[in-house]
Amino acid sequence: MKKLRLLASFVLILLMFTMVSSVAAQSYSFNLTQEIVNVSWNTDGTMALDYVFTFVNDASGHVIDFVDVGMPNGNFNLGNASADANGKTLSVSSDFQGDGPYGFSVDMGSQAIQPGATGSVHVTVSGITGVLYPSTDSGKTTTYASGEFSPAYYTTAHGGTNMTVIFLLPAGVQSTESIYYPATGNWPCDVNPQTDLDAQGRVRFTWECSNASGSSQYTFGTSFPKQYVPADVIVVAPAFDISGIISSVMNNSSGICCFGFFILMFIGAPILSAVNQNKRKLAYLPPKIQIEGHGIKRGLTAVEAGLLMEQPLDKVMTMILFGVVKKDAATVITRDPLKLQLADPLPADLRDYESDFLQAFAEVDLAARRKKLQEMTVKLVNSLSDKMKGFSRKETIAYYQSIMERAWQQIEAAGTPDVKSQMYDESLEWTMLDKNYDERTRRAFTGPIFIPMWWGRYDPGYHPVSTGKTPSVSAPSSGGRSPVSIPGSAFAASVVTGVQGFSSRVLGDVKTFTSGVTNRTNPVPVSSSSGSFKGGGGGGHSCACACACAGCACACAGGGR
Repeated sequence: MKKLRLLASFVLILLMFTMVSSVAAQSYSFNLTQEIVNVSWNTDGTMALDYVFTFVNDASGHVIDFVDVGMPNGNFNLGNASADANGKTLSVSSDFQGDGPYGFSVDMGSQAIQPGATGSVHVTVSGITGVLYPSTDSGKTTTYASGEFSPAYYTTAHGGTNMTVIFLLPAGVQSTESIYYPATGNWPCDVNPQTDLDAQGRVRFTWECSNASGSSQYTFGTSFPKQYVPADVIVVAPAFDISGIISSVMNNSSGICCFGFFILMFIGAPILSAVNQNKRKLAYLPPKIQIEGHGIKRGLTAVEAGLLMEQPLDKVMTMILFGVVKKDAATVITRDPLKLQLADPLPADLRDYESDFLQAFAEVDLAARRKKLQEMTVKLVNSLSDKMKGFSRKETIAYYQSIMERAWQQIEAAGTPDVKSQMYDESLEWTMLDKNYDERTRRAFTGPIFIPMWWGRYDPGYHPVSTGKTPSVSAPSSGGRSPVSIPGSAFAASVVTGVQGFSSRVLGDVKTFTSGVTNRTNPVPVSSSSGSFKGGGGGGHSCACACACAGCACACAGGGR
């Protein structure tokens, strides 16, 4: 019996050792042999980054098929980021798994760096804002702008890195008025840069080191006169400085550190976590839609465009409701609770999501209805994802926003109530894409508005009464409208409260409803037990920071994807 127990224990230990070895074998392990970053401080106050990373993957390391690129802050648009390797364009996504708070991921795809192989990736990002601050140098606080930058680094990297950091100051800045700050973070080479002018005459600072560490954070800084950038791009601290109050109470550095740690851990962290969790629950678009392609995807409906813009789902549902009512596929029997009478037979021109929407309302049980509405939304998001393959989300959103804006301009410019009413009827769903559509609707209809023929199927409280008198405003002779008009403010209020009613009476808590969709369309990535990679892997966590010179600490750290 003892022998059996000893044998079982031995087998268990062997299995545990094998599992640990397996996890270790899957970890990322590489040498970042070269890192070159060009940091352009532009005349519009933005920052542009141009990186070249060269990785030598260890023979025992996991394939590098994702590379996380840390960013200075969250003020960047993924549409302004691009990557390539060996002449092949790579996809970028918001699925950043670095330890720092901001960044994006590069999907290496067919250019993945296999164990034992060497590979380079080129990454560019432009239009980063919020990177300039008033200088803290004595005598220059009102006349100079400053900024610090830490290049991306990878805590899973080992060995030496040939690192080059190049600052290009805004055009017009003169050498005599430019300032650099020595490199910090135990930069192993000359902390002072070489200074010259580039081909366009811009001041250039270059820090070079052949034996830097790809897993360490180094910080570089610069200052130049504020006159070379717009005044409003410089980040100014609020007038009320709580730090001054705290420092007056706590007169030693250890007290400040302890107090700051307490605030961060027990007050700040829970608040930030709750805010991020709420935002995450509402982000229902899958990462592959966020991956930017090229060109505009035309032919989307207003509902699909609303999803692409990640409009609140209660608004999207209301847009679908208007659509089925206008097509005479449903009639609102009561608003509270919302009940629909479906047409029999249903119109032949219904879209798939409209048919699914009506099937959900055929359910009497509210919970079953919400479940079907979630299934409809998931199906619609997946369909949109397929349609957007290869197209630019940024360009497509701009295209449909222009359609929305043109619709509003035509409505607001209409000379008569009947023309304005007809235009609003035809473009109702498009106008709802406006974030301020409720206020704009009320503003657009200050006079009378002719009620569309379908309005009675949407508003059960609307009962047109014929007085036998000629309307004060001539009714249109065509366009399918009733010769009855009501105050535009009342009509606008009915449209606005329709969305609010849909939210509270059908979906319940919108965040909970949307979270159920997000869990299926954009679930939180599941990490391995080692925390080192998702699914097929990655290239190592990275981070980069930008903040005010001098003496500002970048609250950022590397990590290991």
